[in-house]
Amino acid sequence: MAIDSVTSSPLGPPATEKDAKALQFIEETTKNTDAVQERVLTEILSRNAETEYLKRFGLNGATDRDTFKSKIPVVTYEDLQPEIQRIANGDRSPILSSHPISEFLTSSGTSAGERKLMPTIHEELDRRTLLYSLLQPVMNLYVPDLDKGKGLYFLFIKAETKTPGGLVARPVLTSYYKSEHFKTRPYDPYNVYTSPNEAILCSDSFQSMYAQMLCGLIMREQVLRVGAVFASGLLRAIRFLQLNWQQLAEDIKTGILNPKITDASIREKMEELLKPDEELAEFIKKECEGENWEGIIPRIWPNTKYLDVIVTGAMAQYIPTLDYYSNSLPKACTMYASSECYFGLNLKPMCDPSEVSYTIMPMMGYFEFIPHDPSAPPLSKKSPPRLLELADLEIGKEYELVISTYAGLCRYRVGDILLVTGFYNAAPQFRFVRRKNVLLSIDADKTDEAELQKGIDNATELLREFNTSVVEYTSYADTKTFPGHYVIYWELMVKDPSISAPSHEVLDRCCLVMEESLNSVYRQYRVSDKTIGPLEIRVVKSGTFEELMDYAISRGASINQYKAPRCVNFSPIMELLDSRVESVHFSPALPHWTPERRH
Repeated sequence: MAIDSVTSSPLGPPATEKDAKALQFIEETTKNTDAVQERVLTEILSRNAETEYLKRFGLNGATDRDTFKSKIPVVTYEDLQPEIQRIANGDRSPILSSHPISEFLTSSGTSAGERKLMPTIHEELDRRTLLYSLLQPVMNLYVPDLDKGKGLYFLFIKAETKTPGGLVARPVLTSYYKSEHFKTRPYDPYNVYTSPNEAILCSDSFQSMYAQMLCGLIMREQVLRVGAVFASGLLRAIRFLQLNWQQLAEDIKTGILNPKITDASIREKMEELLKPDEELAEFIKKECEGENWEGIIPRIWPNTKYLDVIVTGAMAQYIPTLDYYSNSLPKACTMYASSECYFGLNLKPMCDPSEVSYTIMPMMGYFEFIPHDPSAPPLSKKSPPRLLELADLEIGKEYELVISTYAGLCRYRVGDILLVTGFYNAAPQFRFVRRKNVLLSIDADKTDEAELQKGIDNATELLREFNTSVVEYTSYADTKTFPGHYVIYWELMVKDPSISAPSHEVLDRCCLVMEESLNSVYRQYRVSDKTIGPLEIRVVKSGTFEELMDYAISRGASINQYKAPRCVNFSPIMELLDSRVESVHFSPALPHWTPERRH
């Protein structure tokens, strides 16, 4: 029930007094974007004035934008690596931040192939918690009565590591879940999880997933939303249910927890929750024992109103599979964040995934933007980029994000390309386009993630009549032979076994459709210069990408932040993929190319 309209917000009628305050905060912050940004920069520069980094560039205590922009360079992770390594090795002097570095946040294991260490300070947890506190009041505007049930969220921590100097290094979500901000969060009837903290905080991913799934099944009637951080995480949970439903049903039938669950805190918690329920066990058996898993989410959790998962960027390819398992339930993308900084939130979280735009919240850090022009020469120290403020951005244009944070990152290039879609008050709204890094290149061709995804989407149209979809994919540029060529690994899902699978010829044609979708430079080198060979698709066995994830996690990747790499070049991973290949397909003809531009 919405509260009195006296406290109403331009976003809509808030559900509670607490929500009204959160929505009012969003209004005030987005109306005064430029003033907030100026204050944030002043705070960052004044508190870090005595750091080695700012002194090196002769800032001399200045806190104004002009001096900052004229003296502080725009940098990449590689530029900061010497300073970061010194902190990691135990140097406690104020190098980047005047506040002590409390820990390192590790970037996703698949970001440019290396786990980056992002220094952070303790108060950043307050800032992240503030952004989290704005998500539910916005969601309550679109989905009523979320206080009448619970959320089944699959959330995980990763065992942390220590740097040589003794600082903890762990993913940002592990840091948050293990913090008192999360563990002792105040009760909020609109944000109750089925998963107990004991399950979320177990570092054994099998035991954690098992306990979270078991709780979700026990409380199936109370579940109003199902979620994970990324779409891939939710699909991993469904796969887990497919593999383990028999044991889960047995536990529910007998009221006795699987002996494989050895974590003492989980066992103690499950003793409170797990009671014999033969009727529920029989229901789970009936739903899960057949071949047909279409709509399994609403079948098991019938009151689910939406899925809470990120399906933008590289995660967009999971939408058809999520639709299959959920009968096309709405998919809410609520926020935009990275290890370096939390950026903003989606003020229309129930919109179609293709329409998702994130509103930058200007109190999170100081934001600058490099106009993105793929045809421009690469930036260098001799030709520094022209950076724009939030207020300078134009709708319809793409920009590369540059951030300065309270933890001491200054003018740091995150690598995200964003498209401005509009403004909320004075705050720009962005669609996440892609990571800047190119995925595939044989010659002077450059294929990025968005282009590769477009090629996959177009090729999979040929699979529709066979009720088959691409569940997962990755790629690599094979230059072992000349001419080199693109290799795409596909894992397929045949949704209806009674329909014949796509033929060898159809899959060959998929190769050609992909090539037709790629840019003109690729097609020129393929057709005219002949320095690129026919594109190859290797179809791998079902479950291969599950094994790939397990391998990555065994090497230290975070289960929360894991994303299947869109490009691979690490020999053990390629050997794993190649050992699972069921069939190989090549483009049967040359793609279309002429010297004229394609309109």
